[in-house]
Amino acid sequence: MLLDEPTWRARARAHAERADAFTAGHRARGRTGEAHPVEDFLFTYYPTRPGRLRVWHPGAGVTLAGAAERAGWKHYAPDGSRVDPATIRPQTVAFVRDLLAATASRPAHLGCFGLHEWAMVYRARGTRHPVPLRLGADATDAVVESHRIRCTHYDAHRFFTAEAAPRNTERPTRERQVELEQPGCLHATMDLYKWASKLGPLVPGELLLDCFALARDVRTLDMRASPYDLTAHGLPPVRIETAAGKAEYARAQQGFATRGAALRARLLDVVGQR
Repeated sequence: MLLDEPTWRARARAHAERADAFTAGHRARGRTGEAHPVEDFLFTYYPTRPGRLRVWHPGAGVTLAGAAERAGWKHYAPDGSRVDPATIRPQTVAFVRDLLAATASRPAHLGCFGLHEWAMVYRARGTRHPVPLRLGADATDAVVESHRIRCTHYDAHRFFTAEAAPRNTERPTRERQVELEQPGCLHATMDLYKWASKLGPLVPGELLLDCFALARDVRTLDMRASPYDLTAHGLPPVRIETAAGKAEYARAQQGFATRGAALRARLLDVVGQR
């Protein structure tokens, strides 16, 4: 497909404006040395920085008219007119394809209630974020002890405290990631942004930002349902220790799973498998 110069430049401008709106708070805090326990996660845990996020790519199979300034860009053809898929590591593409396809093939499990965040502070002397625990240390530990924890996501489970890890019904490892990930998991849904970033210019800019927007929304629920008191940041808790809180969490989790399924399908189109 050929995009004429006015069309693709308009898309690139719209992309940059949307990215700037997403990153405005983080960039402002960076100038003052402040931090935000929810919003900054997308820039500290994930590798893509604001400057890179605002650069629009057309994705594979698209030729840009009048794009001489992109000559010499990484992962582009020498004349800058198109993305060259052959320059993306095939191992990366294969892993992302296998993981996303395996995740998409499974039903969404909605009964975890975000307990992974609670397990990260179970019987700990401190917290992972500079905000207080909503229930205090003892009551937080009691919530963990009164629930069955079933976390399937390796990068969440690896932050469990030593005392919490044996309470998990699964034993996630990096080697079992393709085997275990499922579409109801908040972290697997947030990671759609990570995989879109890993695929680089293969992913159209609009899809990358759609994945970022979903990750931002999921992260907000993740922390609202955590043991932390974030009311000072304008975030009321989802009280997963109560029946009403569990129901609220599951409803939101289902909505994110639905949104994630659509983005996962679009990413699978990028890597050539549905």
